[in-house]
Amino acid sequence: MRVLLIGAPGAGKGTQGARIAAHFHIPHIAAGDILRGHVARRTAIGRAARRHLDRGALVPDDVLFDALGHALTGAAGYVLDGLPRTVEQAHRLERLGAEHGLEPDVALHLRADDEELTRRLLARGATGGRSDDTAPVIRERLGLYHRTTAPLRAWYSLRGRLLSVDAMRPADLVGRDVLAALEARFAA
Repeated sequence: MRVLLIGAPGAGKGTQGARIAAHFHIPHIAAGDILRGHVARRTAIGRAARRHLDRGALVPDDVLFDALGHALTGAAGYVLDGLPRTVEQAHRLERLGAEHGLEPDVALHLRADDEELTRRLLARGATGGRSDDTAPVIRERLGLYHRTTAPLRAWYSLRGRLLSVDAMRPADLVGRDVLAALEARFAA
């Protein structure tokens, strides 16, 4: 099973990705965590990524794919969280997947409105969350999501791979629906 997670910042991709990975015994590959790890270790990839992450911008594709290339190689299945974020990245991921037999099976979209997303991100920031959980950066990140990532829903829908779940409820309820939807999808 190869699952892509699509959703705005704060939609619950990390939480649900971890649940999916544990339930189906596949790796959870979180692009943001990998990039932040590079930043913390001050690698060349981390230095290149940091100036984009700190202002809520997308990391350039070459930097992102360099960071994730090793994580995807050799994975029979995966939950990929944070990639793709653009249709161009989806094309690149499809090519990479075709080359290595790792094409995604489903793009799971976690739906939530901007008001709820902002509330969640500000709450996370108030409890020692990430450096980009501030009101101005959240506004930028949500705007960027609507401009560049939201079009992925149509792209994957046209390919018959889109599965959308309401993420406005508590994480446990969302998780139950996510797992049920994936089990139904893969039982067919």
